[in-house]
Amino acid sequence: MAHHDETPLPQTRDELMALHRATRSRRNKAAHGSEEHTAAIDLIGRIEVEIARIERAMDPPLV
Repeated sequence: MAHHDETPLPQTRDELMALHRATRSRRNKAAHGSEEHTAAIDLIGRIEVEIARIERAMDPPLV
């Protein structure tokens, strides 16, 4: 089982979107169920939470 990565994420929407694309690619190339696959899924979730936080804070909010 993959450990939860606590690496700080970028704080701009553009950087988060780029990391999201790269992480989805990494997930798609990894063997299903492998540690790399589950770690990428975990990171995608963390990235999406940060994107949502930034979008809600925009004026006007994107969501």
